[in-house]
Amino acid sequence: MAHLLAPHSHETADKVDSALESSARGMRALWVSLAVLGVTALAQAVVVAVSGSVALLGDTVHNTADALTAVPLGIAFVLGRRAATRRFTYGYGRAEDLAGLVIVLTIAASAVFAGWTAVERLLDPRPVEHVPAVAVAAVVGFAGNEWVARYRIRVGRSIGSAALVADGLHARTDGFTSLAVLLGAGGSALGWQPADPIVGLLITAAIVLVLRDAAREVFRRVLDAVDPALVDRAEQALAEVPGVRGVGELRLRWIGHRLRAEVAVVVDGGATVREAHRIAVDAEHALLHAVPRLTAALVHADPEPVPGESDPHLPLAHHMAA
Repeated sequence: MAHLLAPHSHETADKVDSALESSARGMRALWVSLAVLGVTALAQAVVVAVSGSVALLGDTVHNTADALTAVPLGIAFVLGRRAATRRFTYGYGRAEDLAGLVIVLTIAASAVFAGWTAVERLLDPRPVEHVPAVAVAAVVGFAGNEWVARYRIRVGRSIGSAALVADGLHARTDGFTSLAVLLGAGGSALGWQPADPIVGLLITAAIVLVLRDAAREVFRRVLDAVDPALVDRAEQALAEVPGVRGVGELRLRWIGHRLRAEVAVVVDGGATVREAHRIAVDAEHALLHAVPRLTAALVHADPEPVPGESDPHLPLAHHMAA
């Protein structure tokens, strides 16, 4: 019914408008989260300066790094809006994957810094001053990061951006590390000086865990991995297209936060060129409707082999073996 009331368009301009809308949503998510995290990190930095808490310092550095990851992602979204050229025939969507790698490296660097600082303070203990202020800063850090995490993950999954989802996971870890700072402040208030650097080490461990998850997500995207459920969904949609007698090779790949498909379908060997073309167009139409965030599909129609004859599209070695 939705298709009858608002038919799907195959015009390139409509697909570009949809892609631009996704990039615009990503940019808006970045700038809003950058502002929230910037204010959070600034408030925490003031408390770090007066308290000397290394746990809060690690959390502040992590928040600052998380806020700054908006810069490479923003550049990637801007590049992704540019039209394809004769050199970059698929456009600039891959810039988003590069931004994801930068985010992973940023998370790794923040883990190294937080861990180094905590070990240094553990070897050279110092009292933490203004413990109530540290506790308040920890609560503020958790609230700011959790809000940003939910926002980034929701938008990232909506537009299909693995880099933005990874950034959201990064922010969520910052929120839990802020709660860990609260525990460190409680230990310091009770007079146990090692509590602050020990919590700093726990924060480092939490950063390493989110680094693992973010790296797995980003590297899968770089290697053209897709959810197998998407492949199943595409095959099912193609099998229901009238005139399609079989589905051959099917490939899906992410370019930025948009999907492209390449597929070969088997049609009646006696079909005319026009009939085969119509079936291919119907197959493309079905894919664009069935697979979320799919913006382009290249469909090749192969004739069904006549009994007793070999398929002209099979390799020569296969013919010789037959």
